[in-house]
Amino acid sequence: MADPEVPDSVVLVERRGAVAIVTLHRPEARNALDAELAATFPAEIARVDSDPEVRAIVLTGSDPAFCAGFDLRDVGGGRKKGANEHPGYWGALPRTRVPVIGAINGAAVTGGFEIALACDFLIASDRARFADTHTRVGMVPGWGLTIRLPRLIGEGRARRMSYTAEFIDAGTALAWGLVTEVVPHERLLERAVELAQSIADNHAGAVEAVRRLYDEVRPLGDGDDAYAHENRVAREWARTRFGGST
Repeated sequence: MADPEVPDSVVLVERRGAVAIVTLHRPEARNALDAELAATFPAEIARVDSDPEVRAIVLTGSDPAFCAGFDLRDVGGGRKKGANEHPGYWGALPRTRVPVIGAINGAAVTGGFEIALACDFLIASDRARFADTHTRVGMVPGWGLTIRLPRLIGEGRARRMSYTAEFIDAGTALAWGLVTEVVPHERLLERAVELAQSIADNHAGAVEAVRRLYDEVRPLGDGDDAYAHENRVAREWARTRFGGST
């Protein structure tokens, strides 16, 4: 496991009981994704997720930023931003067994914004800012931004962010539904771990099942098919866990 005391590590991993804290750590580059960090952070997420004692993951960045996106020196050198280099998933994060809470400590920009959007939910420091600057740098999203962002903040606001490349602050992100909570900067990690621990304290199988159910009903919309699927899953869960007929 990466040692949080080793400054040369581009990803730091810390355990607090059943909670794993994964930190993007290129602070001198505002945690921009060079080839090493882009390969290392999803591998570390997958590795801690494979530990059966881990029940929740907190993903954050070393101050002053969460992640400034892809390092343009790497993009200019031929690294194709958005390439699916990790078989089995398309987004910024690998599929995980446990929930991932994004603790957004500063700017989350472009590819860094997409990493944030891939988390189950976000809490933000009062220093957090968000922007989709793909159009400003002549790029196009490839990690699910045009899929996930409209679901959170509405299509009009999502289009506005993408077309204008404007930044929004933490208060606006909260008002728009992008983040679930804003806390003082110095309390961000503490609060994220509190939320992660509240997840860890719940029934592990039920958390996994409910998380999976959210993903399964999403493409079904809000019609009868979604309700029927949820009901089938609930009845099967009750039958399996408690026995008896459904």
